[in-house]
Amino acid sequence: MSKFTFPESIRSRPVYGTLAPRAGSAHLFVADAHGAEAILDVATPEIMAKGHIIYLPKGEGFGDKLRALNPASFYAGPSFAAAEARLHRMLKDAKMGLQVYLAGTEGLMGQAQLAATDAGIPHTAIQTEHRGSTARRMQCVHCKGITEDVEIDPFQCSHCGLNLFVRDHYSRRLAAYQAVCIDAEDPGNVPASKGIYE
Repeated sequence: MSKFTFPESIRSRPVYGTLAPRAGSAHLFVADAHGAEAILDVATPEIMAKGHIIYLPKGEGFGDKLRALNPASFYAGPSFAAAEARLHRMLKDAKMGLQVYLAGTEGLMGQAQLAATDAGIPHTAIQTEHRGSTARRMQCVHCKGITEDVEIDPFQCSHCGLNLFVRDHYSRRLAAYQAVCIDAEDPGNVPASKGIYE
C-alpha cells in the first residue's frame, strides 16, 4: 500500500517517519492492517530472534508473512482493546535497550505510544510509520467521548450526537485528535461532509 503524505499542519499534529532497524536488547513491534508492510521492510533474522510482534489484521492478510519471520513471540488480535493487556505486560517486563516500532493507522500508533510512554519510554525514542487508512481517532471536547475511524469532516459524535468539526489539534495524553461543535452558534447550520484530506 502506498504511503500517504500528510499536509503541513500545526505543531501538535504527529509527524511520522520510516521504521529503521536499531540495535537493542529486544524489539517490540505493534502494527495494524498495512502496518505489517513496515515490519516486513525492516525485519532481519537477528532482530526477529529478539522480536515481539503484536498485530491487529483489520481484515488484511499479512499474519502468515509476519509469522514466517519467526519472531520470538507473535500475537494477532481483533482490536487494540484485546491486545492492550498483553502490550502493557510486555512493556512492564521490558529491560533496558528495548526498541519500540509502531506502524499502521494513527489511532493504533497513538494508543500504543501512550502505553509505551506510560511505561517510561520517551515518545521521541519510539519509531512510528504511517501505513494504510488516514481515518482519525477523535475526542469530542464536549462529552469527552472517543469516536474511532473518523474519515469525514464534519462528523457526528457517536456518544452525544453533536455535529463536530475535525481539528488538527492532537493530544498525546488522550491519543486522539480534538473535535468541537461546528454549529454551536447557529444550530442546524452544518456544511456537507467531505473527506478529511479532500
